[in-house]
Amino acid sequence: MTEKSKPVDKLSYEQAMAEIEEIILKMEGDQLALEEALALFERGQALAKHCADLLSQAELKVRTLTGRELDALQGKE
Repeated sequence: MTEKSKPVDKLSYEQAMAEIEEIILKMEGDQLALEEALALFERGQALAKHCADLLSQAELKVRTLTGRELDALQGKE
């Protein structure tokens, strides 16, 4: 299974960003049929949302870990 055929939610952040870059290059350079351009745009939107979700999850994890560390330093554990 290639990355492009993988469901968006199964891609890592790095894989999704690489595919977004490929989509941008393809849309900028090629003369695409309307259907293909729309499909690429739709996939790109899904990839962008997935990346934003992954970043939000990472931020929450960092905040949780940072909060735990602060609690431990302040003797609240």
